[in-house]
Amino acid sequence: MDFSAFDDIPGTRVFTPERSRRGYPLNQFCMSLMSPANRERFKANERLYLDEWPMTEAQKQAVLSRDYNAMLEHGGNIYFLAKIFATDGLSFVQAVSTMTGMTVEEYQDMMLAGGRSPVGVRSIREGR
Repeated sequence: MDFSAFDDIPGTRVFTPERSRRGYPLNQFCMSLMSPANRERFKANERLYLDEWPMTEAQKQAVLSRDYNAMLEHGGNIYFLAKIFATDGLSFVQAVSTMTGMTVEEYQDMMLAGGRSPVGVRSIREGR
């Protein structure tokens, strides 16, 4: 099945089988943070801990810079990435608001008002 049409959705990264395969090491790293001992090792020396995982350099840099959008682009799954922001002491809302360019309050207000408007660009390729 061809999932390339999903790449045409503005502001959305669908977790396709290709992203899943590419992100497997990143997502496994995230799951390792469920262990308190691993969280402490990661917090003590993030780069050293990341280098134990067969992730790409781009994936490691995304983690180090806490660029969640880049992590999604490189195959991260938001539910696995939640282990990183929990390790950092952030709530889901705090972390996800950084992905939108909004403040926490702006993001909460948008979501309480029903989420993003369906009006606007619906196709990157077609500009409509």
